[in-house]
Amino acid sequence: MSPLDAVHAVARELDEAGVPSPRVDAELLVADVLGVSRTELFAMDGPLSEDDVARLRSLVKRRRAREPLAYVLGEWGFRRLVLTVDGRALVPRPETEVVVERCLVFLDGVAEPRVLDVGTGSGAIALSIADEHPGARIVAVDRSDDALALARENLIRTGFDGRVELRRSDLFDGIEGPFDLVVSNPPYVPPEEFDSLQPEIRLYEPYEAVVGSGVWERIARDARGVLPPGGGLVLECGDGQAVDVAAGLAALGYEGVFCTPDLAGRDRAVEGHRP
Repeated sequence: MSPLDAVHAVARELDEAGVPSPRVDAELLVADVLGVSRTELFAMDGPLSEDDVARLRSLVKRRRAREPLAYVLGEWGFRRLVLTVDGRALVPRPETEVVVERCLVFLDGVAEPRVLDVGTGSGAIALSIADEHPGARIVAVDRSDDALALARENLIRTGFDGRVELRRSDLFDGIEGPFDLVVSNPPYVPPEEFDSLQPEIRLYEPYEAVVGSGVWERIARDARGVLPPGGGLVLECGDGQAVDVAAGLAALGYEGVFCTPDLAGRDRAVEGHRP
């Protein structure tokens, strides 16, 4: 079986299983098995080995069961980084890249900012800020030991040890400022919406990282205790939630509150600063 034949066969299987992007996923799975990029995949004409076919079948079985592609592959790109990903934390998403972008805009011109990443998960936000702002020092916290273990793997992988500090903390417990910026991608899916989520999220991603009510409010309230005047807060929020989050920040006294859309045009990042 040639690589292209394998792509066609896998795409059919994934389509039958209801996978949303069967052709793209098929290309990525076959490329992963062969150890090449998607572009290089189409320049190959030799047959897959028996070991390649066996490994591909194992990966396809997982994806057919709607395990997230990122978990199946074991790593995922986020901005300029490639991170280890698995069921210990959320899959880093393009929407969150917008959050990082807003953080970098806020920190532009600040030589050595201190940043607090609340609920770091895989470490994607903290590590990307460290990667793209060489002077930044980041404290990244999470209450999940599993998530922190994954974040530590990514810290070692990316080489930012010494500039990113990982701590176990439930939100701001034991955290002392000041920080120039607080950022968070908190759980924001209402419990009543959980059963309607796609299987990739509902069956595999950590429930406590997905579902939450009012978490952003607690973060916004407590962030005031670690932010100096002029310090910033950047929050990710769910589709349709930005108006309420922005109003909540304003009610808590934050100034310059505004929203930034993601690539799909949905308001995703909400930010403000302490007066």
